[in-house]
Amino acid sequence: MNGVPRTAGELCEELLGRKLSEVDAEERRVLERIASGTLVGPDAQEEAALHATFPDRLADKVAAVGGSWGFIIGFGVVLFGWMLINSEVLKVFGLHPFDAYPYIFLNLMLSTLAAIQAPVIMMSQNRQSDKDRIAARHDYEVNLRTQLEIIRLHKRMDHLFEHLVHRDAAKDS
Repeated sequence: MNGVPRTAGELCEELLGRKLSEVDAEERRVLERIASGTLVGPDAQEEAALHATFPDRLADKVAAVGGSWGFIIGFGVVLFGWMLINSEVLKVFGLHPFDAYPYIFLNLMLSTLAAIQAPVIMMSQNRQSDKDRIAARHDYEVNLRTQLEIIRLHKRMDHLFEHLVHRDAAKDS
């Protein structure tokens, strides 16, 4: 060990015992970042936010609202109110229900809502899968970097102990 390796190729050969061309792209990227002294890139949330378009953000908001207890309870209140108004309540005031039982217009509205909401929620889930893949790649990079740094420190300690042993042997003779 005649100095600290400066390039990713030197790091690869020293720490992994292979040429840089023999490692996969992920390992090569980590080695290059270590060699350049670059920190790990942005986390999954930051990276996803950087690439999010308006429709992506809208899909996330729709999924957050549509998948909440507040939406379910609020929607239940609206449905109950719709059925109540279109039953006997309007007759008390001498009016005819605008969507009497079997609530055909209500069924149409519910079908339309489900037809629109389901694909939007699927888009949000796809974005969440992308975030999870980014997070997994980030975690892999952090773990690989940690392992490589441990190997590097272990080699330095071995070199230091070897130096101390030679120095002590020289003193004894």
